[in-house]
Amino acid sequence: MTSPRTAPAPPPRKATTRRPRTPGPLLLGVRHHGPGSARAVLAALDAVRPRAVLVEGPPEGDALLPLAADPQMRPPVALLAHAEDDPGLASFWPMAEFSPEWVAIRWALAHGAAVRFIDLPAAHSLALAAAARGEEPGDTAGRGEEPGDTAGRGEEPGETEPAPPDPIAVLAEAAGHDDPERWWEDVVEHRSAASGADPVAPFTALAEAMTALRETYGDGGHPHDDVREAFMRIRLRAARKEFGDEVAVVCGAWHVPALAARTTLTADRSLVKGLPKVRTGMTWVPWTHHRLARRSGYGAGIEAPGWYAHLFHAPDRPVERWMTKVAGLLRDQDRFVSPAHVIEAVRLAGTLAALRGRPLAGLDEATDAVRAVMCDGSDVPLALVHDGLVVGDTLGEVPDGAPAVPLQRDLTRQLRTLRLKPEPSDREVEFDLRQDTDAARSRLLHRLRLLAVDWGEPVAGRGSTGTFRETWRLRWEPELSVRIAEAGTWGTTVLTAATAKAESDARAATTLGEVTALAEHCLLAGLPGALRVVMRALADRAALDADVAHLAEALPALARSLRYGDVRATDTAALGEVATGLATRICVGLPAACTGLDADSAEAMRRAVDEVHGAIALLAAPDGRVAPDGPGTGGLRGRWAAVLRTLSARDTVAGVVRGRAARLLLDEGRLADDEAARLMGLALSPGAPPPQAAAWIDGFVGGASGGGMLLVHDERLLALVDGWLTGVPDHAFTDVLPLLRRTFSAYEPGVRRTLGELARRGPATAGRARGPGTPAALPGFGPELDGPRADSVLPVLRLILGPDRVPERSEPEPDRTRPALPRTGVDRP
Repeated sequence: MTSPRTAPAPPPRKATTRRPRTPGPLLLGVRHHGPGSARAVLAALDAVRPRAVLVEGPPEGDALLPLAADPQMRPPVALLAHAEDDPGLASFWPMAEFSPEWVAIRWALAHGAAVRFIDLPAAHSLALAAAARGEEPGDTAGRGEEPGDTAGRGEEPGETEPAPPDPIAVLAEAAGHDDPERWWEDVVEHRSAASGADPVAPFTALAEAMTALRETYGDGGHPHDDVREAFMRIRLRAARKEFGDEVAVVCGAWHVPALAARTTLTADRSLVKGLPKVRTGMTWVPWTHHRLARRSGYGAGIEAPGWYAHLFHAPDRPVERWMTKVAGLLRDQDRFVSPAHVIEAVRLAGTLAALRGRPLAGLDEATDAVRAVMCDGSDVPLALVHDGLVVGDTLGEVPDGAPAVPLQRDLTRQLRTLRLKPEPSDREVEFDLRQDTDAARSRLLHRLRLLAVDWGEPVAGRGSTGTFRETWRLRWEPELSVRIAEAGTWGTTVLTAATAKAESDARAATTLGEVTALAEHCLLAGLPGALRVVMRALADRAALDADVAHLAEALPALARSLRYGDVRATDTAALGEVATGLATRICVGLPAACTGLDADSAEAMRRAVDEVHGAIALLAAPDGRVAPDGPGTGGLRGRWAAVLRTLSARDTVAGVVRGRAARLLLDEGRLADDEAARLMGLALSPGAPPPQAAAWIDGFVGGASGGGMLLVHDERLLALVDGWLTGVPDHAFTDVLPLLRRTFSAYEPGVRRTLGELARRGPATAGRARGPGTPAALPGFGPELDGPRADSVLPVLRLILGPDRVPERSEPEPDRTRPALPRTGVDRP
């Protein structure tokens, strides 16, 4: 190949005469997903015009080849083969628009030539892959890798042996280059055939090089390559018998010497005799540029699918056009990039290529130029270029007429009805469950999650936290096609499959937490049929499980389910009865379960107390209103308050749980401020072990409970903490320091700064009447409003609100002695 500085695209060409050629089939050895190889294949086919084109791939896909000419077919796409009895046993053969195989298939369909696949059938390759993993077809145990990552690249799907020698690396080293990728780009991908050059000559040279490599390395350590190549020769003989020598073969360059070797049909048949096989199904599925990238784990992957697609399509000036794309991307991200930047980046890329002795600026030169000129030397915006252009987020499309399992057809119909389009990049969508369409979308995504088709993931919303809104992060991956095929064993529609899967999971569940989580999923997915089975399993497990920790783990999911049922118009009466029963049993058994705990168990129990507290609040007032104490659910809230009082006053309960119980009572308004100060004084008394006292502080004011603001606003509690901390003996201080650091490090920076300022100021000098037991000197707190400081902000407020709405000076409210305490939990604003 010669080296002009342009890379012409491959428009359809109409040859009027055929090139004279030597007898024998035309063997076109290629590198998978190489744009230079694709252009060379197109030129060779235009020159030779064979009557039949044979392509490396599973023969079961022959019936699907006409779909490649369908206008709806948009690469990247992949052939998906899966075992019908075990859809999880699957493999992919991806093709991009710049793949030589795809170019050959499209050429044959456009010119009326026969086109066939000649590789080992998927029925055998899948069975061999299962055997290599030590499993029988249909056994899903031991699956550690994604299906099909190695298919279609000269290796069997699922192979785990050490990587064989890289022929490109060996050739590059022989040519004196230490970078195989750069060498291959220079000699193939960046070059096109010069006018009058023989289009077959590059393949002849590559075949000679591969023959020399095969003489040195044999099969190169590729398992089953001898079997695959024997089957290719059998298919090639059959094609030659039908079409003579007017046959072209497009396959990996590594296989060319084996196809040219002289062997007998008997010898080849003996190699493929007795191979294991499974019943397989095959179809086309969409693929993505991300999955073509080597970093995704795909064995035949390339570093830059987006760059290779650009090289294939750029009719001229590929570097200039690339820089224009980069500029457009960066400008869409609100970065200032002008035409002058583009011109300078093109010049710099060309200069770098000349300095490095390259015939054309490659991706390395273009990237270095973009970093220096458009990104000011920063790799942060360069990452946007890499993800958006170098790799790209292109998602292929397949025709509606492509074969599919019934579940896939039902899903496609629902996606069209609900106007949900699969996309390869992350995107967040928000659903308003009061709208029928959004509610149906939510149910569909939850049903797919039950079927392990994780297209969407619920995330925290940025707006309202009400139950009528849901936020999802969606990202479509090609592997989800396999998950859909697997889920097809549960039913022919998404609804029936999700119902059957939920019922099966309910019967197989071993813990109460699993069943309650499943009940929540059934409510979210709108599966009333499955919910009845789940509720029976829930009642059985709840009656037998006496572990308070398990009950506490199960209750929050049930309480959330009641709330979801409200907004989704679901009958949850039976669920409410089970939830109330669980809550009652927790109230009875929790005090005993909180004694004798080590530090880790005490922390886990603290989290359980928090979750149960929120769950009981929902049970007591599922519509969001605080229910009064009394019969029914309100009485349940009163019983829970009694349990918290017991926990806060019992010395045998772990300190972190005692502190948390006291804080919850204080937030609920069921514990007077003086009583909270008394409990803190007891917990921090000199007789209390410092670790237990520190744990009590952690439970009372630690975590995300707003404890920092509580200390800022409550002078007595801060004084008690300060007094205890200054009195901790030196030998015990190092023991409590890690826990204290964890407690106070969770506060917001502003809260920590305010607490530090209060401690630095020291005792307040003003005095006023204080309650019994309150220290005489309170660090950092004045007893009354500081008038002069408050008046200093009044001029600004008058400018903002108007002079008539702001008084001349601030006046303290006579009936308020201190700011209100912050509240947490369900009562927190």
